[in-house]
Amino acid sequence: MSTWNSRTALAIAVLAAACAKPADQKPAESATPAAAPAAPAPTLLAFVTNEDSRDLTILDANSFAVIATVPVGSRPRGVRVSPDGKTVYVALSGSPRCPPTMPDAECAKLVADKSKDGIAVVDVATRQTVKVIPGGSDPETFDISSDGARLFVSNEDAGTASIVDLANGKIEATLKTGTEPEGVGVSPDGKTVYVTGETANNLTSIDIATGKITGTIKVGERPRGIAFLPDGSRGYVTNEVGGNVSVFDPKRAKVIHTIAFPKDAHPMGIAVAPDGSRIYVSTGRGGTVVVLDAKSDSIVSVIAVGRRPWGIALTPDGKRLFAANGPSNDVSVIDTDSLKVIATVPVGKIPWGVAVGKAN
Repeated sequence: MSTWNSRTALAIAVLAAACAKPADQKPAESATPAAAPAAPAPTLLAFVTNEDSRDLTILDANSFAVIATVPVGSRPRGVRVSPDGKTVYVALSGSPRCPPTMPDAECAKLVADKSKDGIAVVDVATRQTVKVIPGGSDPETFDISSDGARLFVSNEDAGTASIVDLANGKIEATLKTGTEPEGVGVSPDGKTVYVTGETANNLTSIDIATGKITGTIKVGERPRGIAFLPDGSRGYVTNEVGGNVSVFDPKRAKVIHTIAFPKDAHPMGIAVAPDGSRIYVSTGRGGTVVVLDAKSDSIVSVIAVGRRPWGIALTPDGKRLFAANGPSNDVSVIDTDSLKVIATVPVGKIPWGVAVGKAN
């Protein structure tokens, strides 16, 4: 073999060796994007009743994401979570909805379907309505006894309050209250329940142990919501037409102070901070949530939210407040440290009430 051929053969062999892949080298694989981490399961839920869409919107109370919409029945308004967090109760009504712009005479012409009255029972775990139990005529709002055994329901069109035994799902008593009852609140000691009478401008007190009416307290014009300081020393009643809040002493059964609100405010829903430092009041057509200092009964802040806020509810730590804005079809979320709206969440049609409870 010539020198040229030897050198050429050697160069070709070296080049081939350089280009060859090792026997154990695998072909390169295309990169696969890592799967996004799963969203954490909600630990706290907000439940919003939607009066016109006849359903219950369930929100993650931390991320504010809508996680379910549950059909419940006709005109859902009042809403509460059981003490153990496993059940949500929703007041349903077959009476027609009469907005503030509708004259009373026109409303009176509308036909009620009493077969649609009741209390929907929603299972939190399955997010389904499991049954509807009686709640008296035209149930609007209610509260739950401290042991979770009974509901106390306002029957708006009948001028009564119904006491419902949750063990058997039956009404155990019906009591005459002030006309057009709406707001219902159990005292912190669990011994007394109070019912506001919208057109009677009063509170009716009921002894829970006996199921008997114990008295009435005169308050402002068209009382709506009711709440208490955690120690039970004072109660607060929102007066829509009066444009103020009545502060009453439960022991003395009398109003001790009246808090004036800004012009055009129509006090409606009410919630008290867990530590008793503040009181939050929605103002309906006023479009705001008013924040009160409980020590001085003075206004700390006025926060603009959506249109006609009604039901409001706080998280257990008092850090977030949810306000249902009817005609806006959304919920405003307020950070109670900054006293600013941090989120606006679309929900169903004409949201009315809000309750907050743990996820199960």
